[in-house]
Amino acid sequence: MEITKHLFLNLSILIILLFFYLICFDKYKKLLTLKPILIFLFTGLIWVCVQLSYNPVPFSHYDLRIIPLVIGGLYLGMGPILVLALLIIRSFYGWDIGLLETSILYGPLAIVFWLITPWYWKQSSSRRILIAVLLGMILGILTIGGMELFHPYTNWIDAWFAFLVIPPLGIAIVSYAIEFVKKNNQMRLQLIKTEKLKAVEQMGAAISHEIRNPLTAASGFVQLLQDDYLPRHKRREYLALVRDELLSAERVIQDYLTFAKPALEAYEELNVKSELKQIINILQPLANQNSVEINTDFSVIGFIKGDQQKFRQCFINVLKNAIESMPNGGYLSLKTEYDQEYVSVTVKDTGVGMTKEQLERLGEPFYSTKGSKGTGLGMMVVYSIVRAMGGWIRVESEVEAGTVFHFHFPAIRPYRKAENQ
Repeated sequence: MEITKHLFLNLSILIILLFFYLICFDKYKKLLTLKPILIFLFTGLIWVCVQLSYNPVPFSHYDLRIIPLVIGGLYLGMGPILVLALLIIRSFYGWDIGLLETSILYGPLAIVFWLITPWYWKQSSSRRILIAVLLGMILGILTIGGMELFHPYTNWIDAWFAFLVIPPLGIAIVSYAIEFVKKNNQMRLQLIKTEKLKAVEQMGAAISHEIRNPLTAASGFVQLLQDDYLPRHKRREYLALVRDELLSAERVIQDYLTFAKPALEAYEELNVKSELKQIINILQPLANQNSVEINTDFSVIGFIKGDQQKFRQCFINVLKNAIESMPNGGYLSLKTEYDQEYVSVTVKDTGVGMTKEQLERLGEPFYSTKGSKGTGLGMMVVYSIVRAMGGWIRVESEVEAGTVFHFHFPAIRPYRKAENQ
């Protein structure tokens, strides 16, 4: 069992290196997540694996290169780069039959990594771990199978056991650690965001109280305006001022209350397609003014349960922001999809887009991508309404390439036949 013992020792070294990486991760997160640094680290791991390889027969290297290749290829999207690095490293150990076998096995793997990585990240956490482990087992089988064809080695049971157990075990440990850290990081960010939301809830209540005081004063002033001896032009002037202030204050109160207490006032069956058409009709003049062309691709069916007024407020805010992000014109696309569980709404624009930092802070209290021109209330309200309706939002954006909002709401069975509206 020489190969098994040797690979277990190598696995221990890899786990220790991973442990040190995780210790440094929190302190140097920005540095350790840079792609050049990650390429350097994983190339170094491949070199360590090859350097510590076991050589029971000439020209053969029994090692754990599969682990950094699979992890780096699937989780970091660096498969082709790491395969090239492996071939370069392996060439330093001789231009022999072993290098040819490595090229035959891992050359096509670079293409596989390039094709499946986008699909891989759409899977659930547990499924990602399972796929990585299965890929490690397949590579282990192909490795030993290829060596068995070219090299006469007596103890193939040892080799088969080592490559069917140790690389998948290592991949399982590393991928589980990655998913665990990723989940903990998300939970920590969510906790921080929740604390911010609590603070904003208290502030919103306080601000609402402060705004209602002048509203009460305005109401008293309106009563004074009932004086028959007040000049007509003054009456009109005061009434206009009071009306404008009342409407402005009420809008601020409504936005804050929607964010601080996002409970829906009324639940009703909503036809998503019809509601979005109504919202587009409302915003069409603004789109025309900004030379924005609106395209739609709506599924025939798609019903959710929620507050019609809040739903319209949510998407008016999002679409208005999208239109305003294209001051020189562009395209705004709306698409809905329906399945048995969810109704999905995708809003895509060709506007200025957002940086990674802006994207991470989107929806935070008082944060606006419009700078001094925005209050940050709009997106806060959007996130609150979607949460209150049992849905969630995912946002993708790239500077100068536009932004994509993905909304997901729980679907319901309509009580009436869906109409093609």
